[in-house]
Amino acid sequence: GWEGPPPPRGCEVFVGKIPRDMYEDELVPVFERAGKIYELRLMMEFSGKFIGVCVSLDNCRLFIGAIPKDKKKEEILNEMKKVTEGVVDVIVYPNATDKTKNRGFAFVEYESHRAAAMARRRLIPGTFQPWGHTIQVDWADPEKVVDEETMQRVKVLYVRNLMISTTEDKIKAEFNKFKPGVVERVKKLRDYAFVHFFHREDAVAAMSVMNGKCIDGASIEVTLAKPVNKESSWKQHFNGQISPSSENLLGFPNKEDGTQKSLGKSASLSVRLNGQHSPGPPEVERSTYPIFPGIKLTPISMYSLKLSHFSSAVMHLDYFCHKNSWAPPEYCLYSTTSQDGKTLLVYKVLISSIADDSQTYFMPEKLCTTVEDAKELAAQFTLLHL
Repeated sequence: GWEGPPPPRGCEVFVGKIPRDMYEDELVPVFERAGKIYELRLMMEFSGKFIGVCVSLDNCRLFIGAIPKDKKKEEILNEMKKVTEGVVDVIVYPNATDKTKNRGFAFVEYESHRAAAMARRRLIPGTFQPWGHTIQVDWADPEKVVDEETMQRVKVLYVRNLMISTTEDKIKAEFNKFKPGVVERVKKLRDYAFVHFFHREDAVAAMSVMNGKCIDGASIEVTLAKPVNKESSWKQHFNGQISPSSENLLGFPNKEDGTQKSLGKSASLSVRLNGQHSPGPPEVERSTYPIFPGIKLTPISMYSLKLSHFSSAVMHLDYFCHKNSWAPPEYCLYSTTSQDGKTLLVYKVLISSIADDSQTYFMPEKLCTTVEDAKELAAQFTLLHL
């Protein structure tokens, strides 16, 4: 019933687990203590006695997983338009090893949050099976917004959709073509890379020239790399991919001064293993709470939890393989002896896809002195390179 000016955007909160016997007459006075309420929409939750409050995101993008890898963007777009309304675009990324296939997931952009919410309800797994496949549906992680002042200082480009075989030297040479000597260094991982420039203006000019160009037969996408937000936590979409919205998360040592350089829209939390920094698992609350008499404990599967509940990359990788309907990761332990006689360890991780019987190995290039560190490092390495 609010008749005044519309509320400012971004000022809506979601309140969960409200007691079943509480309604607007009791809720409004409680929340008005924090400020004026423009609108209250009450939805029922049938369990729990405590409430949780978080910012409600005006998200217009859905993540669609378990898509057949041979489907093109146009096919996915048409399929989504058949069963949902308000589709604006579909974002699909080529497979890292086979550019003729997609990565098994896509992002569907809708014209409004309401349209996306209605589509999410319509696409609940089991109710809709495009191409005879049961798909996975969830909200896409929103991109971190970096303030304009910070972005104006960026002189690093993020290059996506490279061939696995393309070398750092080849990338540096290609980006130096339009103006020799402007590239400071290149760091490539799998099918994406970060290109560092000496000067900001050269980075911006190179982005305009190189975006959409072909390197070794692959059409590349070039954007400004988003600097790390030191106050944010390491996040990854449940599908296990380092998603296109967060694919530019990566920390690596500066070759000149040995200090840690982090690039991307996500976080600075890192784990030190044998003197090496590695992007770590999500920062979670580590407090303990007493079990009071009468508290009901309910059996729960690990896979029904959220990523924020995991503090271990090993558990995170297991969770992520389950969500993608893959076999659990297999860890193969190897050892060697250092010059001073220490036993050094490293794990090789095997990821098997049940869908297409493919197998992929991942092994970090660092050795550890303990089994626990070696396994955690291998899981982190695998998560960053899938």
